[in-house]
Amino acid sequence: MRLQKLATLLGLLVLAWSVAAPAADKGTKAEAVAMVKKAVAYLQAHGREKALAEFNNPQGQFRDRDLYVFAGNMQGRLLAHGVLPHLAGKDRMNLQDPDGRYITRERLELLRKNSCVWQNYKYLNPVTKKVENKSTYLERVGDIYIGVGVYQ
Repeated sequence: MRLQKLATLLGLLVLAWSVAAPAADKGTKAEAVAMVKKAVAYLQAHGREKALAEFNNPQGQFRDRDLYVFAGNMQGRLLAHGVLPHLAGKDRMNLQDPDGRYITRERLELLRKNSCVWQNYKYLNPVTKKVENKSTYLERVGDIYIGVGVYQ
């Protein structure tokens, strides 16, 4: 009887760990905001060129699990992407999510009204390779913005 209880307890612990473990692999909204704030401070301390180079580094300090910094300008050009650096320099004005929403156009409109915003859309998660719902925290700093998204 005691062995059966121990086995049941062990089974419940394994089940609880397997459910909680995937959540630990994903960043939170609070962590996204903190990473943007860190990136803004880095930009202000080190200048645009050095900051964009660091944001574009997939092994750099602005990458944590599925969280990564990206930056763009207010004309719709992506300046840095922490997972897909080859996208830097690309015009993203016509980027649409699977529902047909123009992500960058909407983003710029939001940022023209407020210097910091949350934006929700669907996007390909470069870690899981699946289209997922994403909430992105964005801050405008002069003529550029910095963002970090949380996949749900």
